[in-house]
Amino acid sequence: MVSILILTRNEELDLPAALASVAWSDDIHVLDSNSTDSTVRIAQEFGAKVTQRAFDNYAAHRNFGFTLPFRHPWLLILDADERPTPALSAELQRVAATAPPEISGFRLRRRDFLFGTWLQHAQLSPIYIRLVRPERSRYTRSVNEILEVDGPIADLAEPLDHFPFSKGISHWVAKHNLYSTMEAQLIHSQQGLQNPSLRTALRDPDFHTRRLHQKALFYRLPGRPLIKWCYMIFVRRALLDGSAGITYATLQAIYEYLIVLKTKELRLNQRP
Repeated sequence: MVSILILTRNEELDLPAALASVAWSDDIHVLDSNSTDSTVRIAQEFGAKVTQRAFDNYAAHRNFGFTLPFRHPWLLILDADERPTPALSAELQRVAATAPPEISGFRLRRRDFLFGTWLQHAQLSPIYIRLVRPERSRYTRSVNEILEVDGPIADLAEPLDHFPFSKGISHWVAKHNLYSTMEAQLIHSQQGLQNPSLRTALRDPDFHTRRLHQKALFYRLPGRPLIKWCYMIFVRRALLDGSAGITYATLQAIYEYLIVLKTKELRLNQRP
């Protein structure tokens, strides 16, 4: 069997469906960031174990989650707007029962949806590690956090569905306004990767290592918002996702522009 960890903050709209999608587990934990709506009540009524903790940053908060008293050796990590498909749920239980002891985690493909459309081409980062042995796992980077797993990682075949716009465009924009502030602070303080390698960005066998170097190199490019939009539209072929793909590419370009502006603002404000 698999333990479940769901992270929440005012998730009364999304949490019921998330809990229902993992009802097959007998060990569901909700790590809540002091919600002010009915999130905690919903979780408790479902039978989940609720732990509350004030949010500080994404990596530290998720690392705290790994210390909770899980019943099973395997842990599935979810946000409230994510849903394992029935096929993925069956696969999770199967691999948890049969995985060799040296395997420390499993990657899967996440399907993001907008306007009911799977962003098959527009989605930038579809590969995530979500099934892990918690004692071998650790998050780094305070925003857009990276999960590092000590040991071999295998792959799952079935997808995880993600609904980032379930609370509306305004919620997505507000969330990414916060992300852009934190990204700008990281760039300004030079807490990112200091010596990114183009070779590693293109050829490293691990997706997350490639992504780390790609992001660090990308932040050094001029005209990043336009480059990102063109890359998503013409290289990733977001056009094939229709209006949802074009909308998503434009939102991502706006997000990138906010990072550029906020980084510039921090640099200017630092001058005497």
